[in-house]
Amino acid sequence: MLFNSYIFILFFLPLCLVVYFLLNKFKLYKTGLVFLTGMSLWFYGFSNPSYLPVICGSIIVNYLIYFFMSKMSERKNKKILMILGEVFNLGLLGYFKYVDFFIENVNAMFKQDMRLLKIALPLGISFFTFQQISFVVDAYKGEVKKCNFLEYASFVSYFPQLVAGPIVSHDEILPQLRDQSKKLPSWKNLSMGFYVFTLGLAKKMLIADTFGKMVDEGYITVINVMNYGGQSINTVEAVLVCLAYAFQLYFDFSGYCDMAIGIAKMMNIELPLNFDSPYKSANAGEFWKRWHMTLNRFLTKYVYIPLGGSRKGITITCINTLLVFFMSGLWHGASWGFVIWGLINGLCVVLYRLCRKVIDKIPHAITCLFTFLMYAFSLIFFRAEKVSVAIAFIKRMFSFEFGTINPKLYEGFEFPEFEKVFSVLPVEKYAAMICLVIFFVLAFVMVFFCKNSVQQMKQMEERKPKIFNAVLLAVLFVWCIVSLGEVSTFLYFNF
Repeated sequence: MLFNSYIFILFFLPLCLVVYFLLNKFKLYKTGLVFLTGMSLWFYGFSNPSYLPVICGSIIVNYLIYFFMSKMSERKNKKILMILGEVFNLGLLGYFKYVDFFIENVNAMFKQDMRLLKIALPLGISFFTFQQISFVVDAYKGEVKKCNFLEYASFVSYFPQLVAGPIVSHDEILPQLRDQSKKLPSWKNLSMGFYVFTLGLAKKMLIADTFGKMVDEGYITVINVMNYGGQSINTVEAVLVCLAYAFQLYFDFSGYCDMAIGIAKMMNIELPLNFDSPYKSANAGEFWKRWHMTLNRFLTKYVYIPLGGSRKGITITCINTLLVFFMSGLWHGASWGFVIWGLINGLCVVLYRLCRKVIDKIPHAITCLFTFLMYAFSLIFFRAEKVSVAIAFIKRMFSFEFGTINPKLYEGFEFPEFEKVFSVLPVEKYAAMICLVIFFVLAFVMVFFCKNSVQQMKQMEERKPKIFNAVLLAVLFVWCIVSLGEVSTFLYFNF
């Protein structure tokens, strides 16, 4: 089920909130948790019920490992169980996500013809698997307090963060699910949650999806030219498509994070910040403390630090950094494009670490813009279906062929809502191009100069509500509801 769908906004979410709070009002806390878990599993299995056995089986196995581990006194036996748990989790993730990738590479390297299994990737498996890996490791370290099966199932399957993060730890969610002071509705939290949810919905539907139309058209053109020949995109078009994808991914993921935080806020649950205006970063090191923060936290705690972190000299530190970014790239998808994307960003972090004293002296505006452009360039490998497509796209970008922009690239910026406005102006035939310019300028201003949704929410909590904000929120919400006819999935649902 998608956050940006009629069934979720008009039925699932209101039903979930009303029944959950009603059960808690009558102090049926356990029943309320059962209901919440059931709703989360319905949310997860709505589009494909075949996913349910995977997540349910994963939850049961991991809880049994925790349960038996909690009954053991000898650390050696606990460690064996912990290792078995990680083998199970990584094996499950590897089977569904990487088996065909492995077969493809074996076929290519050894000129074999093994048949691909074409296994359907369960929604959000990368997220709930990492979440359970951290739980098992923390349980082995003795950091997990007593937890019953219902609480554990609710924690893992909690629907606002289930399919695209944030990757939460047990100590962030379990205490809140147990806290009886959070069991009744708070009008303040409901209003703040709805505010952030609506902003996220607008980011996704009105901005990210609009940029996405240009991106899709640009890459389709490159692929068609590779396969059938013809006129490809020129340098200007390639640069615009590259920047458009940087903005699409930003607003798509930022929108999802806002919506997840907003939904949880309505239920009096505070999710950790996962996206903190990363394009404002002055360097690659800062960038990766702001983008997908909970994934980086997981990789730092469970991969980077166990490898030695920065404690073994600069050479080992750089190698560890590249290993972490290699894993981050591979985590995002079973493709060499993702690996290259990860390594490019890892090299940027390493270079910053090596040249930090020099880079920190450069004016912030310059380093900020350079960091953004480098990340936008790396996203070519992130977006392209194959490395060959990415290389072909880069060649077009640096072909230095200039010319007019193909109307197909910017026709997606034509909004029916604005047709009447432009129809009475002498620039009607340039409406799409004008909207393109407006969107790029708006996106640039929002990502570099505006406060993010969480900062705005905190600011609003400290001040009295303003009528202007309420009217703007209502307009955005209605606009998004009207636009729900073209529902699109979140980009991070694919990971």
